[in-house]
Amino acid sequence: MIRRATIDDVPALLAMIRELAEYEKCLHEVRTTEEQLGAALFGERPAAFAHLAETAEGEVVGFALWFLNFSTWRGVHGIYLEDLYVRPEARGGGYGRELMAELARICVARGYERLEWSVLNWNRPAIEFYERLGARPQDEWTVYRLTDEALARFAA
Repeated sequence: MIRRATIDDVPALLAMIRELAEYEKCLHEVRTTEEQLGAALFGERPAAFAHLAETAEGEVVGFALWFLNFSTWRGVHGIYLEDLYVRPEARGGGYGRELMAELARICVARGYERLEWSVLNWNRPAIEFYERLGARPQDEWTVYRLTDEALARFAA
């Protein structure tokens, strides 16, 4: 039901990334190519990792894409979940929960002490799902980001 992604899964992963971006009203921001995704996940030094959710028939219906972070306060790595997505027709089938459980198992097995992610404030179904897992919002932290022209300007 849950397995590590392979290089052959890159087209399906990119398709689901685009589906997620469309749901989040940000499809126009997706620039990722299959080549970039393949290199990030399966290149000489992978920077990210992915797990897939499949039906009993082998149809890919969801994914979790993640990378390692580090806590200076705890002194150990953790997992940062970049994207969790289950196709609408498969929601409610336990796939999202199993993807999250797999990441939790990786954390515990490797001695990582945090599994973290961000969620859009308006995405009530996702927020309720995460809270049912026992997750709690970190309301005192605000995410900041430099991109595009602002990043280039600051770097100069």
